Amino acid sequence: MKTSWTLKKYYFIICILLILQHVYSNKIINGWEEEVKKSEFPNGFLFGTSTSAYQVEGAYSEDGRSLSNWDTYCHINGRIPNGGSGDIADDHYHRYLEDIDIMASLGVNAYRFSISWSRILPRGKLGLVNPAGIKFYNNIIDSLLLKGIIPFVTIHHYDYPQEFEDRFQAWLSPLMQEEFVYFAEICFKSFGNRVKYWATLNEPNLYMEMAYLKGVFPPSHCSPPFGKCSYGNSDIEPLLVVHNSILAHAKAVKIYRDQFQEKQGGTIGMVASAYMYKPMTDNEADNKATNRALAFHVAWLLDPLVYGDYPIEMRHYLGTKLPIFSSEEKILIKNSTDFIGLNHYTTWFVKDCLNSNCTCMESDVLCTHGENRAIRGYVLITGQKDGAYIGDQMGMPGVYVVPQGMEDIVDYVNKRYNNLPIFVTENGYASNENQEEYDMDQDRKRIKYHKAYLASLARSIRNGADVRGYFVWSLMDNFEWRFGYTVKFGLYHVDRFSLNRSPKLSAHWFRDFLTNTSLNNIQAKSSI
Repeated sequence: MKTSWTLKKYYFIICILLILQHVYSNKIINGWEEEVKKSEFPNGFLFGTSTSAYQVEGAYSEDGRSLSNWDTYCHINGRIPNGGSGDIADDHYHRYLEDIDIMASLGVNAYRFSISWSRILPRGKLGLVNPAGIKFYNNIIDSLLLKGIIPFVTIHHYDYPQEFEDRFQAWLSPLMQEEFVYFAEICFKSFGNRVKYWATLNEPNLYMEMAYLKGVFPPSHCSPPFGKCSYGNSDIEPLLVVHNSILAHAKAVKIYRDQFQEKQGGTIGMVASAYMYKPMTDNEADNKATNRALAFHVAWLLDPLVYGDYPIEMRHYLGTKLPIFSSEEKILIKNSTDFIGLNHYTTWFVKDCLNSNCTCMESDVLCTHGENRAIRGYVLITGQKDGAYIGDQMGMPGVYVVPQGMEDIVDYVNKRYNNLPIFVTENGYASNENQEEYDMDQDRKRIKYHKAYLASLARSIRNGADVRGYFVWSLMDNFEWRFGYTVKFGLYHVDRFSLNRSPKLSAHWFRDFLTNTSLNNIQAKSSI
């Protein structure tokens, strides 16, 4: 009898432990209750916010700036919800001092921003450098440094002079490589004595998908089944765009390393879009499909920069469609990055389409109808499984809260690329215009998102990943590309009429996180 009672107690304790383990595991996976402290990150770690030129600057026709591809695209009626454009955006061009004061009040030690190609070189190599553009970015850099904020500069973030599109089809042409190298060199000469972190291009692997596969970014190229555009070939053009982007990056890096790096003491890399993927089932086909999804999205861009060629998975399935690097180009591109920038927001399920034909649901916003094609790696991407979402839905269609994905993608990149330094250059929570801007519940979700993703990132660092920075997307609500102003990522609300900036609850949280203070009574705080 005593033995039986002892066994019962033993089984009871085991059950309690299993329940606690399950709760803790769910807590880690769902990430909604995790706490994280700044002290969990290394000394010298960069904590900052991110923006890009077209999304915040405005002043689209002032001080010698030429029309960009995005100006032309947004001015076509019906392209952007509510007729949105970056004509005014957040008026950062005139309010940059106020915005830098905001950053300083948050306590960030870094700010990632991009340089408007049209503002520096309105006609590219055919024209003169615009002194007003140089002055504007000099003012930003100098003002940041005065506040103790490190500039982290992206040279090209989606926008370029429309003239390039008109003359030679921009990134579809090798001529774009030389235009970019010239632009980058002007930036190194003009700003490099104060800029220690350079990113050449922002996520060419995502830009090609939106602009040349789906046709929802300028120049709006696509072909069936991905879309119905006036021009384009979704099976071929994305490959050319990424190819030219990689070579443009490597040529710019060579100039920086040969002529500027030793004297200026900076570091240079590229930023990749980095979704994470999980197999739909545990079967071998879906696991292999998950590896293909990563290869066709992340490794497509990063393998050449580290190893000098495309992933073997892509060469196997794309064959002669995939461009070839010459032996000289392979030498040029290999080891052409000092660090890897990752823009990570979400995780998706993957289903294999090699061994069986796939059909995505029309109701699924991630459906492209191209899952059975080589350009997509013969995989179906979805956020749903058995009627349930992979995580809580955000305010941007098809984007879900999956904190574990941060640790998983960092670990993937860390292992594949031999522990190269990593910066998380974008990570953020999207709400939308149907959720009131000051809906406290929505901004609590933003806080929980960042806490959970930072906790996940901290685990990667403890596991050995050399992560050196984390940038919130975004400092303030801005022009979110094809969604216009209907999707909001900012720590600060921007009134669309007055353009006044107001801190959200998440701004208070981020300030308190960075200064190691309490979140108690945060709702009573009215300003920073």
